[in-house]
Amino acid sequence: MNPTPSQTVGPFYGYALPFPGGGDIAQGGIVVHGYVYDGAGDPVPDALLEFWQADPDGDLSGAPGTLRRDPVNGAVVGRHGVDFTGFGRVPTDLDGRWTLRTLVPGTGYISVCVFARGLLHHLYTRIFLAEHPFLDTLPADRAHTLLATRERDGVYRFDVHLQGDKETVFFDFG
Repeated sequence: MNPTPSQTVGPFYGYALPFPGGGDIAQGGIVVHGYVYDGAGDPVPDALLEFWQADPDGDLSGAPGTLRRDPVNGAVVGRHGVDFTGFGRVPTDLDGRWTLRTLVPGTGYISVCVFARGLLHHLYTRIFLAEHPFLDTLPADRAHTLLATRERDGVYRFDVHLQGDKETVFFDFG
């Protein structure tokens, strides 16, 4: 049997996928922020990014069930802010910007999955917060697309370029 043909993956995120506090994995750590750009260099105002990461000790197990729901209507009202899940989901704003608040991962990177209009499949990449041996396995002219820029203490910038001269390195985990 042949698989069903792919469809584009958006935009249809505004209703159910983003949730309040989706970018607040943990307080008191670092802020990672940036923009998502299309192939022409224009910001993408309706992308969705999912983040997975290890805790500061390198543990990838996370903690389930940290979302709080309204007891009357069941709507998600945010995280309870105690358990570290290692998961976040953030939509871009009208200017293509996103922000994540988290802890420094013990693995040295944060995994990212990008969903955006026009994509037939979501894209996987990683945000490295400092030089890492994995980056040495990539061509020098491409490795820098995975390295966040430290703007100041505790604040990093990482832009995702979907295509073009500055295209971010994406991984095939299929």
